[in-house]
Amino acid sequence: MATKPPAGDPVQDAPQVAPPKHAAAGLPAIGHTLKIAQQQMGLARTARTLLKVNQKDGFDCPGCAWPEGDKRHTAEFCENGAKAVAEEATLRRVTPEFFAAHPLADLATRSGYWLGQQGRITQPMYLAEGADRYEAVSWERAFEVIAQELRALASPDEALFYTSGRTSNEAAFLFQLFAREFGTNNLPDCSNMCHESSGSALNETIGIGKGSVSLEDLHQAELIIVAGQNPGTNHPRMLSALEQAKASGAKIISVNPLPEAGMERFKNPQTPLGMLKGTALNDLFLQIRIGGDQALFRLLNKLVIEADGATDQAFIREHTHGYEEFAAAAKEADWAETLTATGLTRPEIERALDMVLASRRTIVCWAMGLTQHKHAVATIREVVNLLLLRGDIGRPGAGVCPVRGHSNVQGDRTMGIFERPAPAFLDALDREFSITSPRHHGFDVVRSIQALRDGEAKVLFAMGGNFVGATPDTEVTEAAIRRASLTVHVSTKLNRSHAVTGRRALILPTLGRTDKDVQAAGKQFVTVEDSMGMVHASRGNLSPASPHLLSEPAIVARLARAVLGEASTTPWEEFERDYAAIRDRISRVVPGFEDFNAKAARPGGFRLPHAPRDERRFPTRTGKANFTAAPVEYPEVPQGRLLLQTLRSHDQYNTTIYGLDDRYRGITGGRRVVMVNPQDAAELGLADGAYTDLVSEWRDGVERRAPGFRVVHYPTARGCAAAYYPETNVLVPLDSTADTSNTPASKSVVIRFEPA
Repeated sequence: MATKPPAGDPVQDAPQVAPPKHAAAGLPAIGHTLKIAQQQMGLARTARTLLKVNQKDGFDCPGCAWPEGDKRHTAEFCENGAKAVAEEATLRRVTPEFFAAHPLADLATRSGYWLGQQGRITQPMYLAEGADRYEAVSWERAFEVIAQELRALASPDEALFYTSGRTSNEAAFLFQLFAREFGTNNLPDCSNMCHESSGSALNETIGIGKGSVSLEDLHQAELIIVAGQNPGTNHPRMLSALEQAKASGAKIISVNPLPEAGMERFKNPQTPLGMLKGTALNDLFLQIRIGGDQALFRLLNKLVIEADGATDQAFIREHTHGYEEFAAAAKEADWAETLTATGLTRPEIERALDMVLASRRTIVCWAMGLTQHKHAVATIREVVNLLLLRGDIGRPGAGVCPVRGHSNVQGDRTMGIFERPAPAFLDALDREFSITSPRHHGFDVVRSIQALRDGEAKVLFAMGGNFVGATPDTEVTEAAIRRASLTVHVSTKLNRSHAVTGRRALILPTLGRTDKDVQAAGKQFVTVEDSMGMVHASRGNLSPASPHLLSEPAIVARLARAVLGEASTTPWEEFERDYAAIRDRISRVVPGFEDFNAKAARPGGFRLPHAPRDERRFPTRTGKANFTAAPVEYPEVPQGRLLLQTLRSHDQYNTTIYGLDDRYRGITGGRRVVMVNPQDAAELGLADGAYTDLVSEWRDGVERRAPGFRVVHYPTARGCAAAYYPETNVLVPLDSTADTSNTPASKSVVIRFEPA
């Protein structure tokens, strides 16, 4: 039987600390999965729901974007995926009575954990100007309020249309179509905060901003480098792919400032032997200093060039551009500077080189540990340089693998959710719908916050997500949001963004992945794109949490009708009635989606074309894969300071907090902890268990403070510290971003410690 939500926020003043674990998954993962699922759904609903996760006739997990193979397990989910499903399929409900009992001032004092635990929102809710709490409102009135605000704007560019990575392809396509028909390219999305750096680097170097490998490629690789990523918590099903690669003889190098249990040993819960013994994954762990990755890969590239016969000269001649300039820059790489930048030893780097040279098929995987630095784009370009030197793009078992952290963030971008759209996409959209899309670029996430702060934007409409909780510089962001005339959030559950509002606010409750979606034409399905370019259907199997919910496509269609009125010739009603009509239009606008409805009906879906992978054709400005030669950068930290990276706990998915434990790191009962290397702690006078304020330092001289963090002596890289977000987002300056991509530099925050 499901349990009731917590009445009050749990006390987090005294988190408990034990030694970190050295293996992931296994029996503890099964036990924790069942516990969370039972609390949220009860036993019968748990079985009915979890057995449909990631199945060909089921629904796509609302968690990460890791792909499924053609052959599926009965339990095709991980612990954190099960938590995500349980939170969405929960039997707990947030009704109008809840809002009557909890004014906005009360909600603003609550933790993200408490808000999320309350359950599914059941009706549209409206916060009128000057009101102290939300009240129930009809859908008609909600759309009327939005239409009034949008029509009153001096320019369409005063509106911001944000998209979360959970949004389906169909909803995302309609959302960007509406925004452009309204007249703006202000389409910030969660990718701006995570893999924008990957897209920027890959578009320039190989001509497409996506990974080039499949799940089968991972199984065939001889070497897999996992850099700046913690699969055990953030993409647990990836561990199964790494296990299979190991069984086929692959070697694995992990490059990360923290040791992570999942990369040490994986206890596969699908097999008895896996649960008992498990598989050691790491062959080499490079405990790199935060931000030292570009220096590491630059030196490796120099050493590869110097090794006899180590470069694929035929590939370089036929398929690449810029080799000579790059090689000249690589030859300048310096051992002493690299050791300083990385904190590694010469024997460690030499061993990594030996493994690279011994491999005929290498894949490099990465996540936020590479993308959220000032020099993130240059770092990822350097990763590509290594693969180009070895001819490891466009052949089986080799390539680039940026691992996406949200289930359809890649698909949303494919559907046109982008503030800087390609002219060819806009041309196709205009031809199909007889509209004239704006050609000037819109605002990304950081520019959107700046626009709200500076009065350039007045309305924020968020399709899912937790904009306030996910963004940097919390005090600046919240002040900017409060300047808006209207904030609208399409949501399934409560989060911080519902408590920090514009003068007026709306919460529009929507169907989740687990819910049945029945429209006038019958039961519908939506589609998503995984991290490796596979597109497949997702069909919920549960009765919706309330009869008052609308699907995301229905919300966009009704929004468009309310705002655009009869001036729009787009068949919005037909799109709401039957999602096949949306897919027909996508098939004529987005390359690779020809005959979309037929392809989507295939069990398991279909793979999108990828020119570098499929043909060794590189659609770049030069027509070839581009070597690049950016100057090497790495953070330099003043004496008495440490470099902080923000990260997730194991009981967390993005900004959704499932619990207060980080089981693999040995931390339970609280989240306000800062992990510091014992030697650094001794030099700074930070006793284990002491409480401290974290204060970030940035060139603007503004004090940004996160108070009351318990010091945990932890085996981080020297000079580095780690703490959970969103609690530490307050420390990340809004203007501290990656070059080119403008992604917040949340992994490179200089901090000092002051007594709490």
